[in-house]
Amino acid sequence: MGAPMAHNLLKAGHAVNVFDLNAQAMQALVDAGSPKAAVSDVECVITMLTADDGVLAGIAKGVTIIDSSTIDPASVKAFAELATQNGNSFVDVPVSGGTGGAAAGTLTFMVGGSPSAFEQVKPVLSAMGKNIVHCGETGTGQVAKICNNLVLGITMAGVAEAISLGEALGIDAKVLGQHHQYVDGALLEFEYV
Repeated sequence: MGAPMAHNLLKAGHAVNVFDLNAQAMQALVDAGSPKAAVSDVECVITMLTADDGVLAGIAKGVTIIDSSTIDPASVKAFAELATQNGNSFVDVPVSGGTGGAAAGTLTFMVGGSPSAFEQVKPVLSAMGKNIVHCGETGTGQVAKICNNLVLGITMAGVAEAISLGEALGIDAKVLGQHHQYVDGALLEFEYV
């Protein structure tokens, strides 16, 4: 998801430095060489699936850190404390919408941080997404993402059970998978996978 997000930032006129553990994913944009090099001389840093402490070591004081990982709220609060000790503001901003949403610039961002930090990062996030929701203080972005994932998991399990029941009762799963149904005015689509 990072590459399409970076492309949308470039389209919006932002200068972008990148680093990825996967050199192929990074090469399509720019070869920054290291996490420390990617975060030097920037106004804002966006991390996703942070796996290297070189990021924090290279960030100048005053730079805002946007962490888009999906991790537990306690870890977010610990990272926020480290960022604060380093002189940086920090927001947790897990993302929803998949690679298709990243490419289309229609992602949903669930933001945990102070109201002033939210207002500061909103223009950057707007270049990559359509739904930017301030959930509350640091860590609440992760809480919203956990709840979102729970609903998604329950829905997927329900669809799988419905298809299994349909097959057991004699309907072809591909036919059932193409069924469209309205519930409370919302179109539900079951897609056979």
